[in-house]
Amino acid sequence: MQQYKYTAVNLQKEKFSGTFIAQDERDLAAQLAKQNLFLVSCSLYSGKTPSAFFTTGTGKVPLQELTTFCSQFSIMLTAGISILEALDSLKEQSFSSFFHNLLVMIYDDVKSGIMLSEALNKHKKVFPDFFRSMVYVGEAGGKLEMVFKSLSEYYEKDNAIKRKTKSAFSYPIMLGCMTVGIVILMLLFIVPTFRETLNDLDVEIQGLTAVIFKLSDFMIAYWLYILAIICVLGIAIVVFAQTDYGSRLIDKLKIEMPIIRKIQIDLITSRFARGFALLLSSGMDIVEALDTVSIVIGNQNVAARFKKATEEVKHGTSLSVAFEKQNIFPQILLQMIAVGEKTATLGDVLNRSCSYFDDQVDATLSSVTSKIQPVMLILMGGIIGVLFIAIYSPMISIMTSLV
Repeated sequence: MQQYKYTAVNLQKEKFSGTFIAQDERDLAAQLAKQNLFLVSCSLYSGKTPSAFFTTGTGKVPLQELTTFCSQFSIMLTAGISILEALDSLKEQSFSSFFHNLLVMIYDDVKSGIMLSEALNKHKKVFPDFFRSMVYVGEAGGKLEMVFKSLSEYYEKDNAIKRKTKSAFSYPIMLGCMTVGIVILMLLFIVPTFRETLNDLDVEIQGLTAVIFKLSDFMIAYWLYILAIICVLGIAIVVFAQTDYGSRLIDKLKIEMPIIRKIQIDLITSRFARGFALLLSSGMDIVEALDTVSIVIGNQNVAARFKKATEEVKHGTSLSVAFEKQNIFPQILLQMIAVGEKTATLGDVLNRSCSYFDDQVDATLSSVTSKIQPVMLILMGGIIGVLFIAIYSPMISIMTSLV
């Protein structure tokens, strides 16, 4: 028996499509005929995730589309619409072609009788692990509409934090790129012009000016090699970052570097608090929730310590004590967890604390940005100022001697 994807029409010439299990095409046509449908075309259904090369190119569902999908799906389920009808409606929405093709496949799978979580698990590389785990919990507990509403809020807030993080660092990065660009332009074009002028005036070049002129000569002579080395180093860093050791090293640096350490810890704390609260409110027990929420931490170094804490909880240690031993989260969160454990309201406490940690992320980003921007401006002005002094100081000496 094989699974076919078919297109058929009825006596009123209305078109229908879906999947059906049959021995061959003749058997498929016979089975459809029993339903007063006439086979138009069919093909073997592979169930494989569609290629993202000509669409998003990332192989992942864009976070914004996933948020919209969760929100609309939750509204439909709350209104009493069945899962299959909701999927049928959503696959006609204005999503990207990649996500549309995914929804069509998921709809066909659910229509054939499998669970929604099973249909999503066929596309593990596309949908986040946390998302798939939550859908499974929602189906098992009969709270699918609540889970999708919570997922929509979770991804919306997580996306907002990511946008704020990118926005906070975009200006310093732009200043750094501008500084590098100005220095390169001066060394390649402006410095040689001044050098020719000074040579015509038979001026002795010495000190800082001589150093800048030599640097300019070096860049002009070897710019192609320098560019090649930069490209090779860039590729090497990208490849290294994708290895297990490289990704672990980068994650370790993220939580140890003075400038970004506070941001990373606040981001991880915010994600954990929201994700863990979501899992607990969905009916999952603490140990299973700990295993699931580790997916959203996003830092291998912290995740390794988090796993050790989880093992301690499995052996009877309280959550707050286990986290404190591993030095994972700020004291304020540990205190909240301790209160939640004592009062048996851990999920509610974490839910109420989510907004606090979101505010902490915003405050940290604003603080870091306000400190970085003046430093970058001073650095930019200093570098460009040194170049101008080196270039113009011989000219100023000539004018002074003429007075």
